[in-house]
Amino acid sequence: MTVPEKPEPAAQPGPVQEPSAAPPTVAQLAEGYAAKAGLHRSGDGNIDVLKSAGGAQGIAESILPGLVFLVAFTITRELPLALIAALSVAAVFTVVRLVQRKPLTQALAGIVGVGISAWLANTTGKAEDFYVPGFFTNSAYIVAMTISIAVRWPFAGLIFGFIRNEGLDWRKDPARVKAYQIGTWVIIAVLAARLLVQVPLYFMGEPGFAALATTRLLMGAPLYILGIWVAWLLTRPAPAPETTTPAA
Repeated sequence: MTVPEKPEPAAQPGPVQEPSAAPPTVAQLAEGYAAKAGLHRSGDGNIDVLKSAGGAQGIAESILPGLVFLVAFTITRELPLALIAALSVAAVFTVVRLVQRKPLTQALAGIVGVGISAWLANTTGKAEDFYVPGFFTNSAYIVAMTISIAVRWPFAGLIFGFIRNEGLDWRKDPARVKAYQIGTWVIIAVLAARLLVQVPLYFMGEPGFAALATTRLLMGAPLYILGIWVAWLLTRPAPAPETTTPAA
C-alpha cells in the first residue's frame, strides 16, 4: 500500500515590485519650467506677453504692494505703517486668488517676497532696505542665465522653444542656438539695467529713496514685458523658403 505524497503548499505570491518612475528628461524639465514660468501663446502662435506677465491682475500684484509702500512712507514717514500697508495689499491679492480659485503661485510668491523685504527693512530701520532682496534675486537670475548661455542651453530657448513647438530640436541647429543665446542676453540686459540704475540710488540712502522706489516700479513688470517681447522677436525662426511648382 503506497502512501500518497503530501501536496506541497502553493507558493505565496510575493509583493509586486512596482517599476520605479524614470527620472524626468531634460526636455520634460524644460517643458515643465516653461509652463511654470506662466508663458502663454496667443491664437496666432505668437507669445501672449500680457498674459505671460500674469495679465492685469498679475501685473497689479507685482506693482501695487511697492506702490502702496512708497506712497505710505512718503506721506507718513512711518516705516512700520508703510510696511504693514504693503503686506496688507499682498495679503488681499492672495485672498482674492483663493476666492477666484486661481493658482496661488504668483500671489504666494508675491506675499513671501514682500514679507522678506518688510522684515529686512523693519530690522534695519531703513526704508531703502525694502528693495535689497530684489537686488539678490536679479543677480541670481543673471548668473543662472549666463551659465545657460555658456553651456549652450540658453534660457530663452528653454522657455520659447515649447511655445513655438520646437521642443528641444532647436539645439540641433547652431543658428537657432545662437538666436536663443542672443535672446537670453536681452533678458540679462534687462536685469542688469535694473541693478545699474537702482543700486547707486540705494547707496544714496534716504535722499535716493523716492527715485529708487519709482525706478523699481517702472523697471519691474513694464520693462520685463518689453524685454520678453524683444527677445521673442529676435529669436523668430527664419521663414521657410517658398516651394515653386515646376511649369507643366
